[in-house]
Amino acid sequence: MLGLRRALGKLKEKNQPIKVCLIGAGLMGKGLVSQIMRVDGMIPSIVISNKIQDCIASFELAGISKDDIFIGSDLESINVAMEKGKFVACDDWEIGIKANLIDVVVDATGVPDTGARIATNAIENKKHIVMLNVESDIVIGPYLAKLASDNGVVYTGSAGDEPGAVMELYDFAVSTGFEVLALGKGKNNPLDFYITPDEVEDRARKSGLKPIRLASFIDGTNTMVEMAAMANASGFIPDVRGGHGISTVVEKLPSVYSLKSEGGILNQYGIVDFAHGVAPGVYAIVTTNLPQVHHEMQFLKMGDGPNYVLFRPYHLTSLETPISIAKAFIYNEPSIIPMSDKPVAEVITRAKKDLRKGEYLDGIGEYSVFGSIDTYEKAREENLLPIGLVTNKARAKVDIKKGDFMTYDMVDLDKTTTIYKLRQIQDKGTFSLTK
Repeated sequence: MLGLRRALGKLKEKNQPIKVCLIGAGLMGKGLVSQIMRVDGMIPSIVISNKIQDCIASFELAGISKDDIFIGSDLESINVAMEKGKFVACDDWEIGIKANLIDVVVDATGVPDTGARIATNAIENKKHIVMLNVESDIVIGPYLAKLASDNGVVYTGSAGDEPGAVMELYDFAVSTGFEVLALGKGKNNPLDFYITPDEVEDRARKSGLKPIRLASFIDGTNTMVEMAAMANASGFIPDVRGGHGISTVVEKLPSVYSLKSEGGILNQYGIVDFAHGVAPGVYAIVTTNLPQVHHEMQFLKMGDGPNYVLFRPYHLTSLETPISIAKAFIYNEPSIIPMSDKPVAEVITRAKKDLRKGEYLDGIGEYSVFGSIDTYEKAREENLLPIGLVTNKARAKVDIKKGDFMTYDMVDLDKTTTIYKLRQIQDKGTFSLTK
């Protein structure tokens, strides 16, 4: 991190800051704009939202004067405004991505198909792309990583999101010689599979969140999505469908995440999971086969072993995204990407209510579906439907009971979406992550 700070300082000295285009000006987007303004060698040049007032608010909350904000509607005027040092608000992300001076695009929309379109457009326009949109990444991340590599740019998830924070622990543990047994995250909200946006509207508005976003946290879909991203980056798998989701405290994590034969809950090692009671932290369970390392870990008050926990008690979501922006631009390095040509885990679709044949569905955090995690191979074997492919144009082909897992055969999907088309290419295995 010291080298990154120095490199950013040099960009500031040269007056050559990294110019960022942010798409999505909700709670996380607004926080990111403010944070970037505090980072040497980086500026939030363009903010894009379908609500121009949210773009303007993002800049003003970061201390930017109205006189320095330009509302752009065409590429030529945006390019001119940026050359004059203006901050640009825009409601058309396709125009913003094409802006000449933009170096890095950040997708903070959280909408799977929108993320697919943003990422492919950014890559084709030779911009690095940082995905706060994990919902899109878990469906077509391998394809997008390969597309970026072929175009000489970086595709990456974000530092600060729980998957990125977990992978920092994983990389640290492996790089220092530990064996990693399990990776996990705390869950902030009590789990209610069938919660709807209407039930959380007041809470959501007070937090500056969209109700569907908060509902996706409470119904567990967001947790499943983040676990899938951890799995896809590490090669670890869910130990059981949906995860264990135990309630515990940090001190008990090493004993809980041991094998059943050792008094724990696990059927196997090499797993991802989540736990209540340790949020907002993330954790890695590690061990070693060397007695001297055990001795030193015990001397360092890391527990009695043989398993130990590396625990990070926070993750700062979009406030840490500047790290990923800088790594992509300066070092051409991702913070977190899928490790193989296909997913390791899948977030599969369950019915949030009884659905009738011919009834339209919706999407993540809404009224008709929620997500659960399983291995990619199991999902393929059972023809289970990835939740990221479900849109409000999808319709039930049969009656589906509340709580049922949904297969491709049960749903007439919208096959015109970008994410569906790219997933088909990815599933056919007609590309490779290596050139």
